[in-house]
Amino acid sequence: MGEPLSYRAAGVDLDAASDHTSRIAGFVSGGVTGFAGAVPLPQMRDPLLVSSTDGVGTKLLLAQELGRLEGLGQDLVAMCVNDLICVGARPLVFLDYLAVGKLDPNITAELVASIAAACAVAGCALVGGETAELPGLYAKHHFDLAGFASGVVERDDVLGPERVEEGDLIVGVPSSGLHSNGYSLVRKLIEERALLPDAGLLLEPTRIYVAEVLEALRLGVRVRSAAHITGGGLPENLPRALPDGMGAELDRSSWDIGDAGRAILETGRVDEQEAFRTFNMGLGMCLVVAPESAERLTGLIAGARVVGTVQPGATGVEGV
Repeated sequence: MGEPLSYRAAGVDLDAASDHTSRIAGFVSGGVTGFAGAVPLPQMRDPLLVSSTDGVGTKLLLAQELGRLEGLGQDLVAMCVNDLICVGARPLVFLDYLAVGKLDPNITAELVASIAAACAVAGCALVGGETAELPGLYAKHHFDLAGFASGVVERDDVLGPERVEEGDLIVGVPSSGLHSNGYSLVRKLIEERALLPDAGLLLEPTRIYVAEVLEALRLGVRVRSAAHITGGGLPENLPRALPDGMGAELDRSSWDIGDAGRAILETGRVDEQEAFRTFNMGLGMCLVVAPESAERLTGLIAGARVVGTVQPGATGVEGV
């Protein structure tokens, strides 16, 4: 029957796992029992727990190919907490799931450190996570990231389409690049040599909008609803912030699509309609606000500007 088998011989290195755990222990915050993490709940009248989960997608592959992993933690956290802020929720906790083909404590520690740093920006605690070494499921140098975030909001303060009124204005907040969507198309363009594999242009970490939106709400700005512009772009995400029977009329000339958006269009391989359905095209967040609050909001959030209006008797998004 041969020599006895070990977990290491089967592809899982428990020593590397122990090394990884010791390296990331300092990044975890909140009360931790060893099996679960805990943070105190704030004192609230009628709180709702709000949760979101997401990943980074095939941006991971491009980051690996270009040797730039340090921004992926912010991408992961941003994709989750930016969804929470769309209902007005303040993020409280974050957990990550990291699956690898072969555990490299140097790489995994870099990834978890970047997640912890992004949690600090978002104002939430990294209370734990899971790192799984899965030989046979992932190639030796491949990995995947997923995240889970929870936050709280007073029931009376929940943002949503039911608050939107005819004539409200749409304030667009600039993205920091492509964020974490559309990278299968980006990689196809690079494969065809239509687009240069420029790390500075294509791997800019996803902007975290939490602090700016929470501050605007704290100051009494009348934000009605919000849309995180992710996969599907403006045409699919902005309608989620609007009630039935109302649509968005956007002024395409009112914002800059950004260097990454221009680079994609300049390849000549992606038409504008497809680009707007795939990428955020310069706007990472849209906030629907009462008209009297628009000027104050644009003064509070860096780069924000009025990009459109809410129109009755229409659906979807016009102007892109």
